[in-house]
Amino acid sequence: SHTSVGNILGSLIAGVFVSSAWGMSFIVPGLIIASTGILCFFFLVEKPEDVNCTPPQYHSVQEINETEPLLSNGNHGINGAISTETAEIVEDHSKAISFCGALRIPGVVEFSLCLMFAKLVSYTFLYWLPLYISNVAHFKAKEAGDMSTLFDVGGIVGGIMAGLVSDFTGGRASTCSVMLIAAAPMLFLYNYIGQRSLGITIGMLLLCGALVNGPYALITTAVSADLGTHESLRGNSRALSTVTAIIDGTGSIGAALGPLLAGLISPTGWNNVFYMLIAADVLACLLLSRLVYKEVKGWCAPHLRGFKEV
Repeated sequence: SHTSVGNILGSLIAGVFVSSAWGMSFIVPGLIIASTGILCFFFLVEKPEDVNCTPPQYHSVQEINETEPLLSNGNHGINGAISTETAEIVEDHSKAISFCGALRIPGVVEFSLCLMFAKLVSYTFLYWLPLYISNVAHFKAKEAGDMSTLFDVGGIVGGIMAGLVSDFTGGRASTCSVMLIAAAPMLFLYNYIGQRSLGITIGMLLLCGALVNGPYALITTAVSADLGTHESLRGNSRALSTVTAIIDGTGSIGAALGPLLAGLISPTGWNNVFYMLIAADVLACLLLSRLVYKEVKGWCAPHLRGFKEV
């Protein structure tokens, strides 16, 4: 949700100067960014150990070994002494994971491509929504910019709701998929009835923002953290940055393509722009189908076992 807060502030600041001194729309945000950078440089704590806090415990080798049989021949020598296999594993985990190794983590590729299409939709709204509102609803430039911030207000609510639901159900992919499925018809409805009245415009912007930005916020935060500390890494805590960079970097491709495609398609009509956004939304949902099937199968397995026992 912090991303949506920044989008709101940026739109409001730009709206203040858009009709008078538009150059200040770049200077003021630039000064804010520089000030924040200075604060982070001097006061941001990089590691928990720097302030005498315990570092987070990921899926360690010890935890994995606890699930294995206690009488295992693989980790013991002839004289019953513990072999150096575990020590070698821990030593190997002191190295950062490679790019290809991060791609082999289950779910990284699917969520990365899903985020690419989700950010395509989100950033197209971010850049083109004020112009769309101005052209279709005939608002002034400042009023259109202020109205467009409602999309990000909905994104704050959607991001929080996505996090709550995914934590409760344990289904990250399923939560994202449901929101993406619901977003497609909402985008269609917004294009056709979103400008009939002020109340409908506000309601549709909030709803579309929640459904579009919810999966985007969930993937860039909780999903990245989960995949960066996946149990397949066997205790390697130096994969989180690489996994996050792959997921967010792939998403940035969509963030660049969305506004570009909208600029190329908009001369043919705003309807075609929305069709492009709906298609991207559907593709993002389809990319998660394997993970959704896996999650649903995991939920149904205990019930099926109980039915067979009866």
